[in-house]
Amino acid sequence: MTETAFVLIVEDERAHGEAIAEALSRSNFACNVVESGTAAIESIQHRPPDVVVTDYKLGGKVDGVAVLREAKDRNPDSEVILITAFGSESLARDVLSRDSKYQAYDYLIKPIDIDLLRDKVKRAAKQALTGRESRMLREQVRGAFEFSGIIGNSEAILREVKRIKKLARSKATVLLVGETGTGKELFAQAIHENSPRAGKPFKVLNCAAVSETLLESELFGHVKGAFTGAAGDRKGLLAAADGGTMFLDEIGDMPLPMQAKLLRALETGEVIPVGSNETVYCDVRFVAATNRDLSELVSQGMFREDLFYRLHGQAPIRIPPLRQRREDIPVLAQRFIDQANKENHTHITGIAPDAMRKLVNNQWPGNVRELRNVVFRMCLESEGPVLQISDLPESLQASTDLVRLGPPNLAGMSMADVEKLHIMNTLRMFGGNREKTAKALGIGARTLYRKLRDYGLR
Repeated sequence: MTETAFVLIVEDERAHGEAIAEALSRSNFACNVVESGTAAIESIQHRPPDVVVTDYKLGGKVDGVAVLREAKDRNPDSEVILITAFGSESLARDVLSRDSKYQAYDYLIKPIDIDLLRDKVKRAAKQALTGRESRMLREQVRGAFEFSGIIGNSEAILREVKRIKKLARSKATVLLVGETGTGKELFAQAIHENSPRAGKPFKVLNCAAVSETLLESELFGHVKGAFTGAAGDRKGLLAAADGGTMFLDEIGDMPLPMQAKLLRALETGEVIPVGSNETVYCDVRFVAATNRDLSELVSQGMFREDLFYRLHGQAPIRIPPLRQRREDIPVLAQRFIDQANKENHTHITGIAPDAMRKLVNNQWPGNVRELRNVVFRMCLESEGPVLQISDLPESLQASTDLVRLGPPNLAGMSMADVEKLHIMNTLRMFGGNREKTAKALGIGARTLYRKLRDYGLR
Protein backbone atom coordinates (compact mmCIF):
# COMPACT_ATOMS: atom_id res chain seq x y z
CA MET A 1 0.00 0.00 0.00
CA THR A 2 1.18 3.52 -0.69
CA GLU A 3 -0.37 5.09 2.42
CA THR A 4 -1.61 4.17 5.87
CA ALA A 5 -5.17 2.88 5.87
CA PHE A 6 -7.61 4.03 8.55
CA VAL A 7 -9.48 1.17 10.27
CA LEU A 8 -12.58 1.65 12.43
CA ILE A 9 -13.07 -1.15 14.97
CA VAL A 10 -16.58 -1.54 16.40
CA GLU A 11 -16.62 -3.89 19.39
CA ASP A 12 -18.94 -3.57 22.41
CA GLU A 13 -16.33 -5.26 24.58
CA ARG A 14 -13.64 -2.60 24.85
CA ALA A 15 -10.85 -5.00 25.74
CA HIS A 16 -11.49 -7.05 22.60
CA GLY A 17 -11.52 -3.93 20.48
CA GLU A 18 -8.25 -2.69 21.97
CA ALA A 19 -6.62 -6.08 21.35
CA ILE A 20 -7.63 -5.96 17.67
CA ALA A 21 -6.35 -2.38 17.39
CA GLU A 22 -3.01 -3.30 18.94
CA ALA A 23 -2.56 -6.18 16.49
CA LEU A 24 -3.46 -4.02 13.48
CA SER A 25 -1.30 -1.11 14.65
CA ARG A 26 1.73 -3.39 14.49
CA SER A 27 0.94 -3.73 10.79
CA ASN A 28 0.97 0.09 10.43
CA PHE A 29 -2.78 0.65 10.35
CA ALA A 30 -4.26 3.74 12.00
CA CYS A 31 -7.08 2.49 14.23
CA ASN A 32 -10.02 3.93 16.09
CA VAL A 33 -12.01 1.80 18.54
CA VAL A 34 -15.66 2.48 19.44
CA GLU A 35 -18.01 0.43 21.60
CA SER A 36 -21.40 0.86 19.95
CA GLY A 37 -23.11 1.16 16.58
CA THR A 38 -24.17 4.71 17.41
CA ALA A 39 -20.57 5.72 18.16
CA ALA A 40 -19.46 3.98 14.95
CA ILE A 41 -21.85 6.04 12.84
CA GLU A 42 -20.65 9.24 14.51
CA SER A 43 -17.04 8.24 13.76
CA ILE A 44 -17.89 7.43 10.11
CA GLN A 45 -19.60 10.79 9.70
CA HIS A 46 -16.57 12.51 11.22
CA ARG A 47 -14.05 10.66 9.08
CA PRO A 48 -15.01 7.87 6.63
CA PRO A 49 -12.74 4.87 7.26
CA ASP A 50 -10.99 2.76 4.66
CA VAL A 51 -11.88 -0.46 6.50
CA VAL A 52 -14.49 -1.20 9.17
CA VAL A 53 -14.20 -4.24 11.44
CA THR A 54 -17.52 -4.59 13.25
CA ASP A 55 -19.37 -7.14 15.32
CA TYR A 56 -22.53 -8.24 13.54
CA LYS A 57 -24.62 -7.95 16.71
CA LEU A 58 -24.02 -4.85 18.81
CA GLY A 59 -25.69 -3.70 21.97
CA GLY A 60 -28.27 -1.00 21.23
CA LYS A 61 -30.46 -0.16 18.26
CA VAL A 62 -27.66 0.08 15.68
CA ASP A 63 -26.26 -3.26 14.54
CA GLY A 64 -23.34 -4.16 12.26
CA VAL A 65 -25.45 -4.03 9.08
CA ALA A 66 -26.48 -0.45 9.88
CA VAL A 67 -22.80 0.40 10.35
CA LEU A 68 -22.07 -1.24 6.98
CA ARG A 69 -24.74 0.86 5.26
CA GLU A 70 -23.50 4.10 6.79
CA ALA A 71 -19.89 3.35 5.80
CA LYS A 72 -20.86 2.58 2.20
CA ASP A 73 -23.12 5.62 1.95
CA ARG A 74 -20.36 7.92 3.20
CA ASN A 75 -17.58 6.33 1.16
CA PRO A 76 -18.38 3.65 -1.46
CA ASP A 77 -14.69 2.65 -1.39
CA SER A 78 -14.86 1.60 2.28
CA GLU A 79 -14.65 -2.12 2.93
CA VAL A 80 -16.43 -3.79 5.86
CA ILE A 81 -15.50 -7.02 7.64
CA LEU A 82 -18.22 -8.47 9.86
CA ILE A 83 -17.57 -10.55 12.97
CA THR A 84 -20.29 -13.03 13.83
CA ALA A 85 -20.90 -15.79 16.36
CA PHE A 86 -20.79 -19.45 15.44
CA GLY A 87 -24.12 -20.60 14.03
CA SER A 88 -25.12 -17.21 12.57
CA GLU A 89 -22.82 -17.27 9.54
CA SER A 90 -25.80 -17.19 7.20
CA LEU A 91 -26.67 -13.70 8.43
CA ALA A 92 -23.22 -12.43 7.46
CA ARG A 93 -23.24 -14.29 4.15
CA ASP A 94 -26.40 -12.41 3.15
CA VAL A 95 -24.47 -9.13 2.94
CA LEU A 96 -21.61 -10.73 1.00
CA SER A 97 -23.90 -11.33 -1.95
CA ARG A 98 -23.14 -9.34 -5.08
CA ASP A 99 -26.86 -8.71 -5.31
CA SER A 100 -26.75 -6.85 -2.01
CA LYS A 101 -26.91 -3.06 -2.31
CA TYR A 102 -24.53 -2.84 0.66
CA GLN A 103 -21.97 -5.58 0.11
CA ALA A 104 -19.54 -6.50 2.88
CA TYR A 105 -15.98 -7.45 2.05
CA ASP A 106 -15.83 -10.59 4.22
CA TYR A 107 -16.73 -12.03 7.61
CA LEU A 108 -15.06 -13.87 10.49
CA ILE A 109 -16.47 -16.28 13.07
CA LYS A 110 -15.71 -15.94 16.76
CA PRO A 111 -13.35 -16.68 18.37
CA ILE A 112 -11.20 -14.52 16.12
CA ASP A 113 -7.92 -15.75 14.67
CA ILE A 114 -5.94 -12.51 14.88
CA ASP A 115 -3.55 -13.50 12.07
CA LEU A 116 -6.46 -14.28 9.78
CA LEU A 117 -8.11 -10.97 10.71
CA ARG A 118 -4.89 -9.06 9.99
CA ASP A 119 -4.62 -10.73 6.57
CA LYS A 120 -8.23 -9.92 5.68
CA VAL A 121 -7.81 -6.30 6.79
CA LYS A 122 -4.66 -5.97 4.67
CA ARG A 123 -6.46 -7.23 1.59
CA ALA A 124 -9.55 -5.12 2.30
CA ALA A 125 -7.39 -2.01 2.83
CA LYS A 126 -5.58 -2.60 -0.43
CA GLN A 127 -8.89 -2.87 -2.25
CA ALA A 128 -10.26 0.23 -0.54
CA LEU A 129 -7.19 2.35 -1.30
CA THR A 130 -7.12 1.08 -4.88
CA GLY A 131 -10.78 1.98 -5.24
CA ARG A 132 -10.11 5.44 -3.86
CA GLU A 133 -7.21 6.00 -6.25
CA SER A 134 -9.33 4.80 -9.19
CA ARG A 135 -12.03 7.28 -8.22
CA MET A 136 -9.46 10.06 -7.91
CA LEU A 137 -8.20 9.24 -11.40
CA ARG A 138 -11.73 9.39 -12.80
CA GLU A 139 -12.32 12.72 -11.08
CA GLN A 140 -9.06 14.10 -12.48
CA VAL A 141 -10.08 13.11 -15.99
CA ARG A 142 -13.58 14.56 -15.59
CA GLY A 143 -12.21 17.78 -14.08
CA ALA A 144 -9.58 18.43 -16.74
CA PHE A 145 -9.82 21.45 -19.01
CA GLU A 146 -9.45 21.18 -22.77
CA PHE A 147 -8.60 23.84 -25.31
CA SER A 148 -8.23 22.80 -28.96
CA GLY A 149 -6.78 19.43 -28.03
CA ILE A 150 -4.60 20.75 -25.17
CA ILE A 151 -5.73 19.02 -21.97
CA GLY A 152 -4.61 19.03 -18.36
CA ASN A 153 -5.20 19.94 -14.74
CA SER A 154 -1.96 21.71 -13.88
CA GLU A 155 -1.58 25.40 -13.18
CA ALA A 156 1.56 25.40 -15.32
CA ILE A 157 -0.28 24.38 -18.49
CA LEU A 158 -3.43 26.37 -17.69
CA ARG A 159 -1.37 29.55 -17.35
CA GLU A 160 0.08 29.18 -20.85
CA VAL A 161 -3.28 28.20 -22.34
CA LYS A 162 -4.76 31.45 -21.01
CA ARG A 163 -1.95 33.34 -22.74
CA ILE A 164 -2.38 31.67 -26.11
CA LYS A 165 -6.13 32.37 -25.99
CA LYS A 166 -5.30 36.07 -25.85
CA LEU A 167 -2.43 35.94 -28.34
CA ALA A 168 -4.46 33.91 -30.83
CA ARG A 169 -6.78 36.85 -31.47
CA SER A 170 -3.89 39.17 -32.32
CA LYS A 171 -1.59 39.37 -35.34
CA ALA A 172 1.53 39.03 -33.22
CA THR A 173 4.29 36.58 -34.04
CA VAL A 174 4.40 33.91 -31.32
CA LEU A 175 7.46 32.01 -30.11
CA LEU A 176 6.90 28.66 -28.40
CA VAL A 177 9.71 27.37 -26.18
CA GLY A 178 9.79 23.81 -24.89
CA GLU A 179 11.68 20.56 -24.85
CA THR A 180 11.29 18.01 -27.61
CA GLY A 181 7.97 16.20 -27.35
CA THR A 182 6.13 18.77 -25.21
CA GLY A 183 3.52 19.46 -27.90
CA LYS A 184 4.69 22.68 -29.54
CA GLU A 185 2.91 21.92 -32.82
CA LEU A 186 -0.34 21.27 -30.93
CA PHE A 187 0.00 24.72 -29.33
CA ALA A 188 0.68 26.26 -32.73
CA GLN A 189 -2.44 24.63 -34.15
CA ALA A 190 -4.49 25.89 -31.19
CA ILE A 191 -3.28 29.45 -31.87
CA HIS A 192 -4.28 29.13 -35.53
CA GLU A 193 -7.66 27.52 -34.85
CA ASN A 194 -8.63 30.26 -32.41
CA SER A 195 -7.46 33.18 -34.52
CA PRO A 196 -9.30 35.16 -37.21
CA ARG A 197 -7.31 33.00 -39.67
CA ALA A 198 -9.05 29.77 -38.62
CA GLY A 199 -10.20 27.90 -41.71
CA LYS A 200 -7.29 29.23 -43.75
CA PRO A 201 -4.10 27.20 -44.42
CA PHE A 202 -1.87 26.03 -41.57
CA LYS A 203 1.54 25.04 -42.91
CA VAL A 204 4.42 23.42 -41.02
CA LEU A 205 8.15 23.43 -41.71
CA ASN A 206 10.65 21.67 -39.46
CA CYS A 207 13.80 23.74 -39.97
CA ALA A 208 15.98 20.95 -38.56
CA ALA A 209 14.61 18.30 -40.94
CA VAL A 210 15.41 20.04 -44.24
CA SER A 211 18.91 20.55 -45.67
CA GLU A 212 20.19 24.10 -46.02
CA THR A 213 20.11 23.88 -49.85
CA LEU A 214 16.43 22.91 -49.90
CA LEU A 215 15.20 25.09 -47.03
CA GLU A 216 14.92 28.28 -49.09
CA SER A 217 13.05 26.48 -51.87
CA GLU A 218 10.68 24.84 -49.37
CA LEU A 219 9.87 28.14 -47.74
CA PHE A 220 9.93 30.60 -50.65
CA GLY A 221 9.37 28.34 -53.67
CA HIS A 222 11.32 28.33 -56.90
CA VAL A 223 10.94 28.89 -60.65
CA LYS A 224 11.71 26.49 -63.45
CA GLY A 225 15.44 26.03 -64.01
CA ALA A 226 16.44 27.68 -60.72
CA PHE A 227 18.61 24.65 -59.93
CA THR A 228 19.20 21.13 -61.13
CA GLY A 229 15.97 19.23 -60.86
CA ALA A 230 13.72 22.33 -60.88
CA ALA A 231 11.58 21.11 -63.79
CA GLY A 232 8.86 23.68 -63.19
CA ASP A 233 7.66 26.52 -61.00
CA ARG A 234 6.85 25.50 -57.44
CA LYS A 235 4.96 27.50 -54.88
CA GLY A 236 6.68 27.70 -51.47
CA LEU A 237 5.07 27.08 -48.09
CA LEU A 238 4.72 30.80 -47.37
CA ALA A 239 2.72 31.34 -50.53
CA ALA A 240 0.69 28.22 -49.78
CA ALA A 241 -0.05 29.60 -46.30
CA ASP A 242 -1.28 32.95 -47.65
CA GLY A 243 -4.11 34.19 -45.42
CA GLY A 244 -3.27 31.59 -42.78
CA THR A 245 -0.49 30.59 -40.40
CA MET A 246 3.10 29.41 -40.97
CA PHE A 247 4.57 27.28 -38.20
CA LEU A 248 8.37 27.19 -38.17
CA ASP A 249 9.42 24.36 -35.89
CA GLU A 250 12.97 24.22 -34.44
CA ILE A 251 13.76 27.67 -35.75
CA GLY A 252 16.99 27.66 -33.72
CA ASP A 253 18.40 25.24 -36.31
CA MET A 254 17.78 27.56 -39.27
CA PRO A 255 21.05 28.55 -41.05
CA LEU A 256 22.12 32.19 -40.73
CA PRO A 257 21.68 33.08 -44.45
CA MET A 258 18.06 31.89 -44.30
CA GLN A 259 17.47 33.84 -41.10
CA ALA A 260 18.12 37.11 -42.95
CA LYS A 261 15.60 36.20 -45.67
CA LEU A 262 13.07 35.07 -43.11
CA LEU A 263 13.40 38.37 -41.25
CA ARG A 264 12.46 40.25 -44.42
CA ALA A 265 9.39 38.05 -44.88
CA LEU A 266 8.42 38.61 -41.24
CA GLU A 267 8.72 42.38 -41.51
CA THR A 268 7.30 43.03 -44.97
CA GLY A 269 5.53 39.89 -46.09
CA GLU A 270 7.66 39.91 -49.25
CA VAL A 271 8.96 36.64 -50.69
CA ILE A 272 11.28 36.11 -53.65
CA PRO A 273 11.20 32.54 -55.04
CA VAL A 274 14.58 30.92 -55.75
CA GLY A 275 15.75 31.84 -59.28
CA SER A 276 13.23 34.67 -59.65
CA ASN A 277 13.48 38.46 -59.56
CA GLU A 278 9.77 38.86 -58.91
CA THR A 279 8.53 39.69 -55.41
CA VAL A 280 5.49 37.86 -54.12
CA TYR A 281 3.50 39.25 -51.18
CA CYS A 282 2.13 36.79 -48.62
CA ASP A 283 -0.24 37.60 -45.78
CA VAL A 284 1.00 35.10 -43.22
CA ARG A 285 0.93 34.95 -39.44
CA PHE A 286 4.13 33.35 -38.06
CA VAL A 287 4.39 30.98 -35.14
CA ALA A 288 7.90 29.69 -34.36
CA ALA A 289 9.12 27.08 -31.92
CA THR A 290 12.43 25.98 -30.46
CA ASN A 291 13.86 23.63 -27.86
CA ARG A 292 17.06 25.66 -27.70
CA ASP A 293 18.09 28.82 -25.83
CA LEU A 294 17.96 31.45 -28.60
CA SER A 295 19.66 34.10 -26.47
CA GLU A 296 22.62 31.75 -26.01
CA LEU A 297 22.70 31.11 -29.76
CA VAL A 298 22.75 34.90 -30.33
CA SER A 299 25.76 35.27 -28.02
CA GLN A 300 27.51 32.47 -29.95
CA GLY A 301 26.82 34.19 -33.27
CA MET A 302 24.59 31.33 -34.44
CA PHE A 303 21.32 33.27 -34.44
CA ARG A 304 20.63 36.78 -35.70
CA GLU A 305 19.99 39.26 -32.93
CA ASP A 306 17.45 41.25 -35.01
CA LEU A 307 15.46 38.08 -35.74
CA PHE A 308 15.66 37.11 -32.07
CA TYR A 309 14.08 40.40 -31.00
CA ARG A 310 11.51 40.16 -33.78
CA LEU A 311 10.41 36.77 -32.46
CA HIS A 312 10.48 38.07 -28.88
CA GLY A 313 8.03 40.89 -29.59
CA GLN A 314 5.77 39.06 -27.16
CA ALA A 315 7.06 37.08 -24.18
CA PRO A 316 7.47 33.48 -25.40
CA ILE A 317 4.99 30.77 -24.50
CA ARG A 318 6.94 28.33 -22.34
CA ILE A 319 5.51 24.83 -22.50
CA PRO A 320 6.55 22.97 -19.33
CA PRO A 321 8.08 19.50 -19.59
CA LEU A 322 5.90 16.62 -18.47
CA ARG A 323 7.93 16.07 -15.27
CA GLN A 324 6.84 19.56 -14.15
CA ARG A 325 3.14 18.86 -14.76
CA ARG A 326 2.76 15.35 -13.36
CA GLU A 327 -0.86 15.95 -12.36
CA ASP A 328 -1.66 16.02 -16.09
CA ILE A 329 -0.31 12.51 -16.72
CA PRO A 330 -3.50 10.60 -15.74
CA VAL A 331 -5.57 12.84 -18.01
CA LEU A 332 -3.14 12.50 -20.91
CA ALA A 333 -2.87 8.73 -20.42
CA GLN A 334 -6.65 8.35 -20.63
CA ARG A 335 -6.72 10.51 -23.76
CA PHE A 336 -4.09 8.31 -25.38
CA ILE A 337 -6.01 5.17 -24.38
CA ASP A 338 -9.07 6.59 -26.16
CA GLN A 339 -6.97 7.41 -29.23
CA ALA A 340 -5.38 3.95 -29.25
CA ASN A 341 -8.81 2.31 -29.04
CA LYS A 342 -10.00 4.35 -32.00
CA GLU A 343 -6.91 3.92 -34.18
CA ASN A 344 -6.05 0.30 -33.37
CA HIS A 345 -9.52 -1.07 -32.58
CA THR A 346 -8.46 -2.05 -29.05
CA HIS A 347 -10.90 -2.10 -26.13
CA ILE A 348 -8.96 -0.79 -23.15
CA THR A 349 -11.18 0.70 -20.45
CA GLY A 350 -8.55 2.21 -18.14
CA ILE A 351 -5.34 1.76 -16.20
CA ALA A 352 -4.78 0.27 -12.76
CA PRO A 353 -3.75 2.79 -10.06
CA ASP A 354 -0.43 1.08 -9.32
CA ALA A 355 0.45 1.18 -13.03
CA MET A 356 -0.60 4.82 -13.18
CA ARG A 357 1.72 5.61 -10.28
CA LYS A 358 4.58 4.20 -12.32
CA LEU A 359 3.68 6.52 -15.20
CA VAL A 360 3.38 9.51 -12.87
CA ASN A 361 6.76 8.75 -11.27
CA ASN A 362 8.69 8.52 -14.53
CA GLN A 363 10.93 11.42 -15.64
CA TRP A 364 9.73 11.33 -19.29
CA PRO A 365 12.73 12.81 -21.14
CA GLY A 366 10.67 12.48 -24.34
CA ASN A 367 7.74 14.27 -22.67
CA VAL A 368 4.16 13.91 -23.97
CA ARG A 369 5.29 12.20 -27.18
CA GLU A 370 7.08 9.50 -25.18
CA LEU A 371 4.07 9.00 -22.88
CA ARG A 372 1.81 8.60 -25.93
CA ASN A 373 4.10 5.98 -27.43
CA VAL A 374 4.25 4.03 -24.16
CA VAL A 375 0.47 4.05 -23.69
CA PHE A 376 -0.16 3.02 -27.31
CA ARG A 377 2.26 0.12 -26.92
CA MET A 378 0.61 -0.95 -23.65
CA CYS A 379 -2.83 -0.89 -25.30
CA LEU A 380 -1.61 -3.05 -28.17
CA GLU A 381 0.09 -5.64 -25.96
CA SER A 382 -2.29 -5.81 -22.99
CA GLU A 383 -4.19 -9.06 -22.55
CA GLY A 384 -6.98 -7.51 -20.48
CA PRO A 385 -9.25 -4.45 -20.59
CA VAL A 386 -7.34 -2.65 -17.80
CA LEU A 387 -3.65 -1.79 -18.25
CA GLN A 388 -1.50 -3.33 -15.52
CA ILE A 389 2.09 -2.92 -14.29
CA SER A 390 2.99 -6.01 -16.34
CA ASP A 391 2.01 -4.09 -19.49
CA LEU A 392 4.57 -1.35 -18.80
CA PRO A 393 8.03 -1.33 -20.42
CA GLU A 394 10.56 -3.10 -18.19
CA SER A 395 12.33 0.16 -17.35
CA LEU A 396 9.11 1.57 -15.88
CA GLN A 397 8.20 -1.62 -14.04
CA ALA A 398 11.43 -1.29 -12.06
CA SER A 399 10.79 2.32 -11.00
CA THR A 400 9.88 3.12 -7.39
CA ASP A 401 6.89 5.00 -6.01
CA LEU A 402 8.31 8.45 -5.34
CA VAL A 403 5.37 10.60 -6.39
CA ARG A 404 1.88 10.25 -5.01
CA LEU A 405 -1.18 10.46 -7.27
CA GLY A 406 -2.79 12.84 -4.86
CA PRO A 407 -2.59 14.20 -1.32
CA PRO A 408 -3.53 11.95 1.60
CA ASN A 409 -7.15 12.16 2.67
CA LEU A 410 -6.84 14.12 5.92
CA ALA A 411 -10.20 15.89 5.69
CA GLY A 412 -12.24 15.41 8.83
CA MET A 413 -9.35 14.04 10.91
CA SER A 414 -8.61 15.57 14.27
CA MET A 415 -5.17 17.11 14.77
CA ALA A 416 -4.36 14.24 17.12
CA ASP A 417 -5.23 11.70 14.41
CA VAL A 418 -3.13 13.59 11.86
CA GLU A 419 -0.17 13.68 14.25
CA LYS A 420 -0.54 9.97 15.07
CA LEU A 421 -0.67 9.09 11.36
CA HIS A 422 2.39 11.24 10.62
CA ILE A 423 4.38 9.65 13.45
CA MET A 424 3.43 6.15 12.24
CA ASN A 425 4.44 6.90 8.64
CA THR A 426 7.75 8.44 9.73
CA LEU A 427 8.50 5.48 11.99
CA ARG A 428 7.84 3.15 9.09
CA MET A 429 10.08 5.21 6.78
CA PHE A 430 13.00 4.75 9.23
CA GLY A 431 12.28 1.07 9.86
CA GLY A 432 11.15 1.71 13.44
CA ASN A 433 14.32 3.62 14.42
CA ARG A 434 13.04 6.05 17.02
CA GLU A 435 16.12 8.29 17.16
CA LYS A 436 15.99 8.95 13.41
CA THR A 437 12.23 9.38 13.60
CA ALA A 438 12.49 11.99 16.37
CA LYS A 439 15.17 13.86 14.42
CA ALA A 440 13.10 13.85 11.22
CA LEU A 441 10.03 15.08 13.14
CA GLY A 442 12.06 17.85 14.77
CA ILE A 443 11.25 16.75 18.32
CA GLY A 444 13.24 15.28 21.17
CA ALA A 445 13.46 11.52 21.76
CA ARG A 446 11.66 11.86 25.10
CA THR A 447 8.82 13.75 23.44
CA LEU A 448 8.53 11.04 20.79
CA TYR A 449 8.43 8.30 23.46
CA ARG A 450 5.67 10.18 25.29
CA LYS A 451 3.61 10.56 22.11
CA LEU A 452 4.09 6.90 21.25
CA ARG A 453 2.77 6.01 24.68
CA ASP A 454 -0.15 8.43 24.46
CA TYR A 455 -1.16 7.13 21.03
CA GLY A 456 -0.71 3.47 21.98
CA LEU A 457 2.06 3.00 19.41
CA ARG A 458 4.70 1.54 21.74
